[in-house]
Amino acid sequence: MSNRSIMKIKLSHRFEDLIHIENLLLAWEEFLKGKKKKKDVQEFQFNLMDNILSLHYDLSNGKYRHGGYQEFNISDPKPRIIHKATVRDRLLHRAVYRILYPFFDDTFIADSFSCRNDKGTHKAMKRFLAFSRIVSKNNTRTCWVLKCDIKKFFASIDQTTLIKILDERIADKRIISLLKEIISSFKSHSSISLANPTAVGFARPAIGLPLGNLTSQLFSNVYMNEFDQFVKQRLKIKYYIRYADDFVIFSQDKQYLEKLIPLIKEFLQNNLKLTLHPDKIYMKTLSSGVDFLGWTHFFDHRVLRTVTKRRMFKRLAISQKPETLNSYMGLLKHGNSYAIREKLIDQADF
Repeated sequence: MSNRSIMKIKLSHRFEDLIHIENLLLAWEEFLKGKKKKKDVQEFQFNLMDNILSLHYDLSNGKYRHGGYQEFNISDPKPRIIHKATVRDRLLHRAVYRILYPFFDDTFIADSFSCRNDKGTHKAMKRFLAFSRIVSKNNTRTCWVLKCDIKKFFASIDQTTLIKILDERIADKRIISLLKEIISSFKSHSSISLANPTAVGFARPAIGLPLGNLTSQLFSNVYMNEFDQFVKQRLKIKYYIRYADDFVIFSQDKQYLEKLIPLIKEFLQNNLKLTLHPDKIYMKTLSSGVDFLGWTHFFDHRVLRTVTKRRMFKRLAISQKPETLNSYMGLLKHGNSYAIREKLIDQADF
């Protein structure tokens, strides 16, 4: 099937499928995993069927309104603001995700690895290694890698553009109305420059998705799939990997990669209202090492970034729980890290 015909496919599910009691109950079972001890979850579960029936009634009658968010800060590793919705709203997010994810996932390119089943960082790094070997012809040719990321990605997603993209894919307008309610429930606090029309009384642009919503993971991939398709169909780039807002392109031709940068910038700005981070556009050879997903990659091996290594030892000094060490040991299995693993074991006080 051609990409052109795939683009015309629309979601076959109806609004009734999404809000069906069975879908809400299945969504609850999935949502509950790992959250049974949370006070707000326990309170919702105490009157579970009443709460689910109430949610179903409000959705059926067009009375559902998304609630507000609890805001808190984390360091992950850089400071981030997480917005947590109510249990009721997060249950709905899960119900929406159950219906939309399988459909949209089939429209994504194979080399998009973030927030997808059977993908993730380890498979992205494995793909990086495969492309490295192909483009460098087993390290007999110079392999250049262009690496970019998007400035303030989640905070910059244009809600109007996102809804238009969803509308092109979803036939049932009641689902679109519900998605509008979820998307518009988040009001970004991003600062606006004086050059912006909002400074003289115009409407503030609706931008941003909350990092805490399950739906945001899916919506961000739906949004960036527009860029993925541009890269694959218009630019005809074969060796391309994207993980969230980070992406890399491989080539033997440095000048070719340099010419791609303005084309990429133009598409992101004009079509998605996104901006490449000016300080994070890198062009490096594979032999000099390419930083991607916390590792520095070479032709036949990868080593942990120095900053990642430091953060790991710092966290272990704070929390010497067995599960903390085990998670790091699992991470380190994916690179050349024997010495680091030995040092971690020595530092751990068990």
